Amino acid sequence: MTDRADAFADAAEELIGTPFALHGRSPQHGLDCVGLVACALEAGGDVPRIPEGYGLRNASISRFLVLAHSNGFEAVSEVGAVKAARGDLLLVAPGPGQSHLLIALGPDRFVHGHAGLRRVAAHRGPLGWPIGHHWRLRAS
Repeated sequence: MTDRADAFADAAEELIGTPFALHGRSPQHGLDCVGLVACALEAGGDVPRIPEGYGLRNASISRFLVLAHSNGFEAVSEVGAVKAARGDLLLVAPGPGQSHLLIALGPDRFVHGHAGLRRVAAHRGPLGWPIGHHWRLRAS
């Protein structure tokens, strides 16, 4: 793990309890999963590049792939074969046509913008969703 990944995870953890808002980009007004990633990157000193024009249901994951690549994340080889490390970013499929980002706090603890709970929440234990992509931050 890098200092950058640790700062990213620390910042995400600090945002637990923040209200949820679709396309939300500020803790004061609410965050979605993309806004959570952006705020956590920004807290670590990065200038995040984030996609726009997505909904709760997404037929295409291209915006999420661009988000990962343009913000310094590298694909972890063999998705599902490598346990998540603190500061990793996962793209999961919680339902048909849905894509969702989670930030790992460890191999079995994650932070994400939870639309159902209407807040940024921590998730413990194994994920019940298929992992489509797994990324790790490059060192600065």
